[in-house]
Amino acid sequence: MKKILVAILLALSFTSAMAQYRVDRLITAGRSALYYEDFVLSIKYFNLAIGAKPYLYEPWYYRSVAKFNLDDYVGAESDASEALNLNPYINDIYDLRAICRIRQNRYDEAIADYNAAIRLEPRNRNYWFNRALCQMEDKKYDQAQLELDTIITKWKDYSNAYSLKAEVYLHQKDTIQAEKWLDKSLQLNPYDGDAWTTRAYMALARREWKVADEALTKSLHFKPNNVNSYINRALARINLNNLRGAMSDYDNALDLDPNNFLAHYNRGLMRVQLGDDNRAITDFDFVIKMEPKNFMAIFNRALLHDKTGNLKAAIRDYSTVIAQFPNFWTGLSCRANCYRRLGMNAKAEMDEFRIFKAQMNKHIGIQPRWSAKTKKEMRKRSEIDPNKFASLVVDDEPKYDHNYKSEYRGRVQNRQVETAYLPMYQLSYFPN
Repeated sequence: MKKILVAILLALSFTSAMAQYRVDRLITAGRSALYYEDFVLSIKYFNLAIGAKPYLYEPWYYRSVAKFNLDDYVGAESDASEALNLNPYINDIYDLRAICRIRQNRYDEAIADYNAAIRLEPRNRNYWFNRALCQMEDKKYDQAQLELDTIITKWKDYSNAYSLKAEVYLHQKDTIQAEKWLDKSLQLNPYDGDAWTTRAYMALARREWKVADEALTKSLHFKPNNVNSYINRALARINLNNLRGAMSDYDNALDLDPNNFLAHYNRGLMRVQLGDDNRAITDFDFVIKMEPKNFMAIFNRALLHDKTGNLKAAIRDYSTVIAQFPNFWTGLSCRANCYRRLGMNAKAEMDEFRIFKAQMNKHIGIQPRWSAKTKKEMRKRSEIDPNKFASLVVDDEPKYDHNYKSEYRGRVQNRQVETAYLPMYQLSYFPN
């Protein structure tokens, strides 16, 4: 009887050891797949490990890393939360979950994660920096300033803190202090692309085009994949009459981000200026596909159809704009001209009468006046005035491409990722 009991116990212990060995191998295989950036395969291994032992925090954590690298920030956050429920003493997991929340613009929750991470590892300056950056993004500028003061006290040579402090001052409209702190940052680290970008934005705001061009050239030397820097340098170069350089910048921006609105719109305007009408139409087609109610883009396309002889297409676009702005004299005049060229004189005369009536209404104060300055060098993206159809477009607020200080990086926010098993011919370093 004793021999039977001993045999059963040995068998159970052997089974348990084999199960533990199997889970350890699954986790090791998953980590190896992570190393080789085969994230879908790694998720497969971690799924099996979680199924076998859901109370271990490691497979939840590593699966979160894999999902993050596949841009599934919602799923990565969920897995990181489960890992923290199982083991709330791992500061790296708080960092990972914070970055996931930042990618979803949930800055308050990211700040809470960095609070926890700093309690566990107070000497990690990246956590302090990211928390200050989240406070700035959440428009808590005073808190961000206090945080950055603490960072500078602890790490006097940390140039990123100085440049971020300058950026916070810019948000607070204090350009004198911003320039002061930016100079300190560049003295500490003249190779900081973010600092040069901030200096360029200050120069653009003052319309110091040459200074902006030089600062953005330095910024792009250190951060060559920053789309906004190419777009802003193109703006500076247009004002410096360097049209070839500006066109090259728009092309580079669209190579990096083929769906960028500003690059397509402004490149379309440049092509109009250079007489490249058909390719300009292609740019405005893309803009209108992105924003079907962008009436300034529609009017620009109408002018191009008119110029290239596609009068029916021009009339369609003019009519779309006039339906939105019934007293837009330029649109009415252009459409009347198209009607006359097609021999549709009655419709042309009707448009001309509408122009005369609108002018009379304006004279006696019935029609509200458009802007006195009918054409500006630039306009804000949110600004809607058909008279500014030929103005270059800029963002309402400068766009900064911040680098959070973390080993975790993502690409496109919240893309749904298929995690089905890979086919057998895919490379795998461990047997199933």
